[in-house]
Amino acid sequence: MMLLAVDIGNTSIAFGMFERNKLNSSRKISTQGIFSNKTISLPDKVDAAIISSVVPKATPIIKKAIAKRYKIRPLVLGDNIKAPIKNLYRKPKQVGQDRLVDAVAVKELYGCPSIVIDFGTAITFDVISKKGEYLGGLIFPGIETSLNALSQKAALLPKIKVAPPKGLIGRDTVDSMRSGVFYGTGALCDGVIAKLKSKYGPMKVIATGGHAALMAKYSTAIDRINPDLTLLGLKIIYNLKFNVSRRAGL
Repeated sequence: MMLLAVDIGNTSIAFGMFERNKLNSSRKISTQGIFSNKTISLPDKVDAAIISSVVPKATPIIKKAIAKRYKIRPLVLGDNIKAPIKNLYRKPKQVGQDRLVDAVAVKELYGCPSIVIDFGTAITFDVISKKGEYLGGLIFPGIETSLNALSQKAALLPKIKVAPPKGLIGRDTVDSMRSGVFYGTGALCDGVIAKLKSKYGPMKVIATGGHAALMAKYSTAIDRINPDLTLLGLKIIYNLKFNVSRRAGL
């Protein structure tokens, strides 16, 4: 069976093709691009699809494209399927579906207690308890978001691309900005992880997201990097749903 997993984020949309639980291929497109492009390139053959989205306006566009292409109704997290994890947020609906998907993936793949750090448009920390419950987390500006904010708010600071700094101390404005953001974010991560471990005990730390591999060089507390964590989480959730439905005879 061919399963299409789609993770709709603020900056990009990730598509993953699974065959017999193996991720055969993945790719990303710009989220903003789907609002102007008339067609969305999709794989040739798909039997089922599952979507996680934090961009409500983009969700129906992707749903419609999948339904039209494959004549199937995709599963959408928070709509016609729920993430199989106990959510202890004070207002559960406020948690981004991608964060719950990541929590499910880490729980299944690495065990718990654990911390998930997603380095995307925002940097999110999500904490899973010993019992496998989603406890909550923290949200910080992402690497690119921080750099853009600096250039927009400070007249003498230029808009720059995300790239590693040359050293701890920058010798020009551009490298000083990069050093500040990368080393500062790395220290922030290590500090927050230390506080979480002090409160909840030893925990595995898994990093994902577009800048995870870069940031792992500046944070000493990250144990594993999995760039496909959200796509794998969607596959896990689909499998769990399928198994439950089959046992129930639905």
